[in-house]
Amino acid sequence: MCTLEKRGNIFILTLTGEGEHRLNPTLLESILSSLRRIRQEATGSSALITTAHGKFFSNGYDLAWARSSRERMILMDSLLRSVVNDLLTLPMPTIAAVTGHASAAGFTLALAHDYLLMRSDRGFLYMSELDISLVLPVWFHVILEAKVAMPAARRHIVMTAAKLKAEDALRLGVIDSAHSSADETVEAALDLAASLIKRGWDGHVYAQNRKVFLRRVIQAVEDTSQTSTSRL
Repeated sequence: MCTLEKRGNIFILTLTGEGEHRLNPTLLESILSSLRRIRQEATGSSALITTAHGKFFSNGYDLAWARSSRERMILMDSLLRSVVNDLLTLPMPTIAAVTGHASAAGFTLALAHDYLLMRSDRGFLYMSELDISLVLPVWFHVILEAKVAMPAARRHIVMTAAKLKAEDALRLGVIDSAHSSADETVEAALDLAASLIKRGWDGHVYAQNRKVFLRRVIQAVEDTSQTSTSRL
């Protein structure tokens, strides 16, 4: 489901295979296991890159699996919250190298990283909830609000279910940079990770500052009183 590679002090978490990388308990547990390993194995200044094989970064929740019961949706929501919380508290910079489509929960997963890099030759970012008759979870929007400064951009993403290609995403301030291919996106992420590691930051101090900076996001992620199960 995913692999974890370490190059020096750079960790590379890759969603493997040519499928849609739908976020179901199996994949989410695999990601959580990798994040636990990163915490255990990190020494000194480090960085994480998350990327994926194939056409998709992640096409969101595995709704085909979840539709049979409310409990399944609650379980997926809980596991994604755990993944996002781990990313938001990881003691190192985190970079999403989005080399394919990132939709709904997959878009939120990408936004949970400190930096978002995207390929420009194919793929898009897409909050699909309006098109598939689901209510956007409150905590998804809180992350979007924290990461995308322009209100007009957020309205475009949520209220028109826009499929943002890299050029538009860069113009709207959704991503940090765009690159001409999947390989170049990952290479740019590696270069960025190396430059951040050279700063020699204390990882625990970095994580604490992120917790202060994104405190509203973390509060929303931890608030399980609102779980999206509408119209499953």
